[in-house]
This record gives sequence, C-alpha cells and structure tokens, in this order.
Amino acid sequence: MTRTIQLAMEPEDAPAWRAVLERQVPESQLDLVLLPEDPDPAEVDYLVYNIDSGISDFTPFTRLRAILNTWAGVEAVLKTIDWPAHIPFTRMVEPGMTQGMAEYFTGHVMRYHLDIDRFVSDSAAARWQKWSPPLTSMRTVGILGLGELGTATAALLNGLGFNIVGWSRSPKDLPGVRCMHGPDGLEKTLEVSEILVVILPLTPGTENILNADALNRMPKGACIVNAGRGPLINDDALLMALADGHIRHATLDVFREEPLPQNHGFWRNPNVTVTPHIASITRPETACTAILEQIARDMDGKPLLHVVDRERGY
Repeated sequence: MTRTIQLAMEPEDAPAWRAVLERQVPESQLDLVLLPEDPDPAEVDYLVYNIDSGISDFTPFTRLRAILNTWAGVEAVLKTIDWPAHIPFTRMVEPGMTQGMAEYFTGHVMRYHLDIDRFVSDSAAARWQKWSPPLTSMRTVGILGLGELGTATAALLNGLGFNIVGWSRSPKDLPGVRCMHGPDGLEKTLEVSEILVVILPLTPGTENILNADALNRMPKGACIVNAGRGPLINDDALLMALADGHIRHATLDVFREEPLPQNHGFWRNPNVTVTPHIASITRPETACTAILEQIARDMDGKPLLHVVDRERGY
C-alpha cells in the first residue's frame, strides 16, 4: 500500500527539504509519495513537522500514522499542542545534528582549556606573557545530559584525552566516562567540572538545575557551555557568579527568550559569549535520511525510535 508524506514547516525551509526528499524517496525504494503543498489532511500518513508550521489541530488527519518532528527539542510542542494519544510523535535524532553539536561543544571546551581568550587579549595589548595550559589529561570536563548528543560529545572529548564525568537522570554506562546519576551524582559532577557542558532536555525536573547553589559547587574559575535549553540556567544566578569571578566564562547558545532581548545582561558582558541558537541545526541532507528510516520501520511493522514520552517531557 502506498503511503504519503506531508511537509509541515516554515515556508522558507520547505523547498530545501522537498528537494532532498524528492531525491531520496525513489532511492529508498519505499512505496511512498511526497504530497504537494497544502494537501487534503485526510490523505496524509506521515507528517514531517515542526511547531512553526502553525498546525496544532490534528483532527483532520484521519490517516495519520506518525508525526516526525524536525527538531530535537519538544518542550514547545508539549506546552502548546495536544496530538492524539495513539499517534507516535518522534523527536529528531540524526547524524548531522549529532556531529554538529559535538563539534560545537568541543570547540568551546578547547577554547577554555587552552585559554585562547587570554592570548587574544595579550595580542591586542601587545603583551608578551608566557603561559601554558595543562594537558587534556589534567582537565576534567563535566557533561550534564548523556543522551544521543551528550554521548557523542563525551566520545569526542574523551578521544582528546579529557577526564569526562557525565550526569544523567537514570544510570548510564559509557566507555571513557565516569557516569553519575541522581541528586548526589549531580553534586559530585558539579564539584569536579572545570568546564561544564550542558545538553539536558527541559523538563520540570531540569528547569533551573544550574541555580546559585549548583553554580557555587563548581570549582572557582570554571567555565560553562550551554546548548541545551535556556531555562536550565538561572540567569540572575549565573550573572552573579560571573560578576564575582566564581564562574570565569559562559558560552550560551540558548535562552529563555529568543532572540535574546537587547537589554539582557548577557549582551556586552565580557564574561559571556552569546551564539544565536546555532550550536547545531537540522540539516535536510542527513535528517531526511533519518525520517525515511523511521518510515521504513513503520512500514515494516517495527516500533519507531525516539518517540516522545509525555510524562518524561522528551
């Protein structure tokens, strides 16, 4: 039986996705049809979706078999739409996003490890001041979140020789990573993290996980790289920790409000680097392959991967 796909996303993004899918669907040898724009919802089997499409009522999609989110994060969806309980809603996990996120974290970790900002400042001031960083084997990097993205980041940093301590909600066992979990594990992770990578999902249990107490547990002069979600960090607590020097620097890619308001304390702060939510994007070339693999699983009668659990929040 022929199945159908509808693209439901921002109009400016749809052409690139359509071009890749038009090439990949025939190559996949799946009995699939990519529907034209604005099809009859009753004809749609698979919805390639993000919330900016404006679709929040799924009642007309009477044939719908799955909603395949193009984003890794789903908290906005959980807050604003209610999809039918019998329809699986998946989050995006794809190689391009995973590699991009691991590279982003690794770049900023190396920047802090080598203290590249010091040499940039010395160069601007024509200041000859010798300093040498420790070896990676002498540096501990903490990772909050050991899902697909955190695991890939841990592997890349471990390959460079860093001591890696990772924390997750439930127990994990990863090669080259000292894995922690639970409240005690979080405290221990923070206490040894000279550089902290944050890639947790946003849930009621992780919101403000980096509050004043958590930040004060970190070693003096520690650095933070957050590309998870903005509300994982208490903004005021971080600004205070930066002002008193307990936290040396923070690279932030995600924020409570985006775009980040011009009057926010993170802007023009010499101890903060702001990147505009670009740590890793969903790339159609690799994401479409992941979507077609999900559809192939469904057509073979296999369960979909990365299905969102409403109770857990991701």
